[in-house]
Amino acid sequence: MPKENLMKDDSPITMKDIARELNISVSTVSRALKDSPRISIERRRMIQQYAQEHHFMPNMLAESLRLTRVQPMKIIGVIIPEFVHYYFSTVLCGIEEEASARGYRVMVAQSGEHYEREVQLCRSFFENKVCGVIVSQAKDTHKYDHFQHLMDKGVPLVFYDRICTGINTSRVVVDDYTGAYNAVSYLIETGCRRIVYYGSQMNMEIAKNRFNGYKDALLKHGLPFREELTRICDNRHDAEMITPDLFEGDVYPDAFFAVNDDTALGILYTVKRMGLRVPEDLSICGFSNGVRAVSCDPMLTTVEQQGFRVGEEAADVLIGMVEGKIPIEKNEKRIVRTRLIIRGTTR
Repeated sequence: MPKENLMKDDSPITMKDIARELNISVSTVSRALKDSPRISIERRRMIQQYAQEHHFMPNMLAESLRLTRVQPMKIIGVIIPEFVHYYFSTVLCGIEEEASARGYRVMVAQSGEHYEREVQLCRSFFENKVCGVIVSQAKDTHKYDHFQHLMDKGVPLVFYDRICTGINTSRVVVDDYTGAYNAVSYLIETGCRRIVYYGSQMNMEIAKNRFNGYKDALLKHGLPFREELTRICDNRHDAEMITPDLFEGDVYPDAFFAVNDDTALGILYTVKRMGLRVPEDLSICGFSNGVRAVSCDPMLTTVEQQGFRVGEEAADVLIGMVEGKIPIEKNEKRIVRTRLIIRGTTR
């Protein structure tokens, strides 16, 4: 009879795990999974059923290496939320540059901002025996078992940008709080008093930090925090939809601070369509400093995140862990400084 299953979650297991749980040899498990006639039909079915129920996935990379006798390559798994986002593409460039210079290659995948896809990617990276994983979590990630599983199996893990506070691991972030605080302070110092904040859902640490930077800048300069001037809005489409409504109430905005450049550009497009002048009637500030920040009229004031530097630092931390220069149990934390780039959308 199989032992009681002690696996903590539905993460993929190895043949060794199956052998231990069923109190049989690894060779018996291997033969049964290959449907070998040397194992009785009854035992084969029992082992195969157990493997299926516990999400066993064959190690295709290891099998390939066994057959070809090729040495495994040093490959880093990288998960980005969206390929089309300028910031994430610059982070990826930084990761690839640093990894290539140190003899590593990268295997890149996109979560598409979906938790389920992110879980699948972590399983796939583990299956293919990457030497470590660099990841920025999806917006709707709410459980962290897939990340914890990688760590439990000894796979080095480094977060960038959107960090996971549910587990302790290494991370590389920008100073989101200071970046937001400085940007909103500048808006206030240039005469703005009714500053609207467009941000992301508060389940992400960067959303909390940027919101707190906005709020503290108001209070520091003697302005009240007003709930009616905040919105959950972090993309251009939503910004174009909701911005006109803010000008129909009693509080008439004279500035906007957006959590990213795409949202800021949605605001800019909308208010210009409404006949408002930027920056004479209101100021707009974004966060990223992507290429589109200088391809609009007027050009966008924004907080520069230095994505390339973030990618370099993330790769440096991970490779340090892989090569034993940074203990895998140490939680390395690095912060990349932001800076405010002042252009034509502010006074």
